[in-house]
Amino acid sequence: MLKLNSNKLRQLSFYSILIVWAIFIFYQLWSFFPALLGAITFYILMRKPMNFLVDKRKWHTPIAAMALMLASFLIILLPITVLINVLYVKIDYAIQNSNQLIAILTKIINSIEVKYHIEIISDKNLEAAGKTIAEIIPQIVGATFNTVIIIAILYFVLYFLLINYNSLEKWLIKNVPLKNENVQLIGNELQTLVTSNAIGIPVTALIQGILGAIAYWILGVTDIAFWFVVTCLAAIVPMVGSSLAFIPIALLLFADGYEVKGIILLLYGFGIMYTLDSFFRMAIQKKMGNVHPLITTFGVIIGLKLFGFIGLVFGPILLAMFILFVRIYLNEFSDQ
Repeated sequence: MLKLNSNKLRQLSFYSILIVWAIFIFYQLWSFFPALLGAITFYILMRKPMNFLVDKRKWHTPIAAMALMLASFLIILLPITVLINVLYVKIDYAIQNSNQLIAILTKIINSIEVKYHIEIISDKNLEAAGKTIAEIIPQIVGATFNTVIIIAILYFVLYFLLINYNSLEKWLIKNVPLKNENVQLIGNELQTLVTSNAIGIPVTALIQGILGAIAYWILGVTDIAFWFVVTCLAAIVPMVGSSLAFIPIALLLFADGYEVKGIILLLYGFGIMYTLDSFFRMAIQKKMGNVHPLITTFGVIIGLKLFGFIGLVFGPILLAMFILFVRIYLNEFSDQ
């Protein structure tokens, strides 16, 4: 009995050291956790194509992995980089000329306040906003540099996941302490969730961007490319969606004296864009992953807080996987 207790004590001590060590490592690497999630996401999307190239086409594993990584960069990351660069150039110009921007914004707001006898914002708050904009510059530079590092680590991890895809999955099936059917359930659900969020969300955003660009072109809005990017990015955010783009444009039209165009854009935005946004978002995710809208909404809120912009994709996945693990726990250990 004494020997047994001694072994248990040594085992618990060793477990405690491992847990503390793991928490320390995880804390130090937390800033690169989005890269790991991104690598897992790309791996899940590329798993079947990788299997096809290696097993059916008899490609060498490293060559197949490099080909898929190059394709993912050209099809997914490069267009996103171009869109963000269009937005970044405009934002950078606005920041560098923040005083002029504040003066123009003040003029627009004052004209609206005089015309409609309302108070939108005080001069003091506008001055505070200008100082805030000036403080954003180093944050944007730092965020850009950090994004480059995350993408580099993402592809580094993804390469090793792809070239070891068979042995990795066999190891997981063998060592995960769950029933085989529950391990299979996790794999299937993860595949569905990743496909639903990684493909469904960008498709919805692109549709909203196209709908918005059509309206902006008809109404004669300048710099359609910039507002197209803004609409796409805004459409990713649930609940408010593309209204973050078309409402500011409508206010600018009102300020320039185009009240009819502003009213038309608001009617079009809330009547068509906002309605179709909700419809496409639910329809696509229902079709691809049967994901409940509440999971998507609260998942995005969690993801944004944890991972920033990239959390728009990973947040709903984490929340849905938590619910899945509760189901698996009940299936694995419940007597009922």
